[in-house]
Amino acid sequence: MTSYRQNNCNKYNLKEIATLTLAMTTSMLRLYNTLTRSIEVFEPISPPKVGLYTCGPTVYDYTHIGHLRKYINDDLLKRVLIANDYQVKHVMNITDVGHLVSDADEGDDKLEKGAKERNMSVWEVAKFFTDYFFKSIHLVNIQRPDIVALATEHITEQIKLIEKLEKKGFIYQTEEAIYFDVSKFSDYTRLSRQSLKDKAVGVREEVRVDRQKKNPVDFALWFFTVGHFADHTMRWSSPWGEGFPGWHIECSAMSMAYLGDTLDIHTGGIDHIPVHHTNEIAQSEAATGKKFVNFWVHHNFLVVNGEKMSKSKKNFYTIEDLIKKGFDPLAFRYLILTAHYRDKLNFTWESLQGASNALNNLKEEIRAWEKPKGSAGKFWQKFLESANNDLNMPQAVAVLWELIHNTDPDYDKSADLVEMDKILGLGLADYIGKPLQIPANVLKLIKERENARKSGDFAKSDALRKEIKKLGYDVEDTPDGPKIK
Repeated sequence: MTSYRQNNCNKYNLKEIATLTLAMTTSMLRLYNTLTRSIEVFEPISPPKVGLYTCGPTVYDYTHIGHLRKYINDDLLKRVLIANDYQVKHVMNITDVGHLVSDADEGDDKLEKGAKERNMSVWEVAKFFTDYFFKSIHLVNIQRPDIVALATEHITEQIKLIEKLEKKGFIYQTEEAIYFDVSKFSDYTRLSRQSLKDKAVGVREEVRVDRQKKNPVDFALWFFTVGHFADHTMRWSSPWGEGFPGWHIECSAMSMAYLGDTLDIHTGGIDHIPVHHTNEIAQSEAATGKKFVNFWVHHNFLVVNGEKMSKSKKNFYTIEDLIKKGFDPLAFRYLILTAHYRDKLNFTWESLQGASNALNNLKEEIRAWEKPKGSAGKFWQKFLESANNDLNMPQAVAVLWELIHNTDPDYDKSADLVEMDKILGLGLADYIGKPLQIPANVLKLIKERENARKSGDFAKSDALRKEIKKLGYDVEDTPDGPKIK
């Protein structure tokens, strides 16, 4: 029997084979897998279906733009998967119980803490900030997950998972909680690549709540409503006693309930690598005996003026804060596209203004284009290759600008742009062939400003320009008169 390689060697020369191999490779989606610390060709378990689990918010406080960077990048990943003809089943959790102030099972429950600060019930806090989260992601055009799983609605699944771990001998009980015994799970730190000794040193002994823990790095699966948590509002019955679940068990139980024992992709922030995701792997694989996740995708932080975002530094911004300063929320989405998801991104008002200018320029460029007439071409293919290269969106945006500047009058630029924007999510397709409509009140202000400028009243001219900007328009003075954007 003649082999495939022999057939193709007869048909093509070696240079052609190399070119074909490169083309095949660049057209495949490749992702950096935190588990292997390498970029790998993505291969789903049951193609074309893909199970995607993205760590969702703990709904005790406002969603800020640092959070939104992670969710925008999750959205880009999902859109790229769809562009590669995968059928994505996207599951995201809402943590509305069990996430303590420290990821290492220390301190108060974040929901309880948030309720006390706002003089609200924990249920009211969870509802308010869940609604705020979805409002925020809608403003930056993030597609809603197929399944939104609330931890409080999946207590049964979590208890069943703990029971599996109990039968296999991976848990022990103290007066205050049920713990996963890390010493019984080999290769516990393979995701974080930390040694157990280093992890133990990192746990501050003086703030450990439960002195009966066998090992400082053992983590809670179920907290009893005794001692520190005697007044905990959220509580459920279990085979071991009344209490509430730990944060880590929630994600394992809910992800496997909807996507099976092994997930194609699991995402989260880089801060989840050493504790939360390490614990998810341990409890999931201990329970099933199977690999938990094939591809781990982790996003880096958004920093503000080079510093970590925090309330104490007053650099904690929500998407509403950006809107109040006159920015289109999609300008923030454009800013996120300018940095690779594995790199830190420094947020400044100047960088956001630059992103806003670029987005507005894009809209102005494509208003004069005609509607698509045919299929997407070479620029779209080059764009997709960039996106498939570990979600290299800065490179993909560069290709977008190549398309914008293309001067071939016969090239159907609109067809490429429509496909690109299905990934970018900037709403650009809506502006193709759509002349700028200027409201009468804005036109009146523009006329007043022009008269003030001609009469030499530049203070009034500047004031009117600011007023026009607040309404979402800008004026560029040209020899031919004012140009409106």
